[in-house]
Amino acid sequence: MRRTLLLICWLATDAALFIAAYAIAYFLRVGFILSSDFPLSLYLQTVLTVTPLWLAVMLQLGIFRLSRVQSDTRNISHILFAAVLGLALFSLAYYFLHDKFFSRLLLIYAGILSFLFAVVWHLAFDQWQRQMLRRNPPAFPMLVVGANREAERFIKLLNERRSPFKPVAVLDSQGSPHRELGGIPVAGKLNKLEEVIKTMRPTHLVQCSNLEHTINLMSVCRQHRITYLLLPSVLGAIAGSSEIIEGRSVIMVKDGGF
Repeated sequence: MRRTLLLICWLATDAALFIAAYAIAYFLRVGFILSSDFPLSLYLQTVLTVTPLWLAVMLQLGIFRLSRVQSDTRNISHILFAAVLGLALFSLAYYFLHDKFFSRLLLIYAGILSFLFAVVWHLAFDQWQRQMLRRNPPAFPMLVVGANREAERFIKLLNERRSPFKPVAVLDSQGSPHRELGGIPVAGKLNKLEEVIKTMRPTHLVQCSNLEHTINLMSVCRQHRITYLLLPSVLGAIAGSSEIIEGRSVIMVKDGGF
């Protein structure tokens, strides 16, 4: 529920900033004395028409995903692509609705402003969203399976970057002599999995070791509607990525070649 409200707020503010960027671009080009040759009302009608399409593009690009780091270069390039596409949609919509356009310079202003507004706001909103989602009880509690160094590094990474996914407990098939791992309590062996799920109610489970229990873990996750995650190191891979081949999701580990 918390995530849904934040997403609605994010979409609404993005829409408002998109409209504001185009409105400011209009006044920068035309001035504050409204032009009869290029009416503000027709201009804003077109912007309002295009705004939902622009938001749909942003959603399709995955810019609002929880796992997306807003400061990442790839994400910023996606925002740039969305800004350019939004500009193209606006130009086409205005041309088809009103036959002609007024100023190419206005388009440049609108494109630059919509991109800058989106980037700055997404960076700020992402930090605020992470704080809100990590508040107790966390919106996305994560159960960590495996009490090894990879698990500890992963836990520290999530906490240092204040990820929306907050580790709440650690389980290991062999148990652990330590009570905590990266500041997260070790709840015991995997025989306590069902008990921990009922108590902690995790939304995500990440497997960092115990490869022999993979099928059982996936089955439990499916039963409790928990999102299952797997570190590539469990498979003996240093790094990997999720890819889609002919419509099927796979984990790809590149070792030269293609």
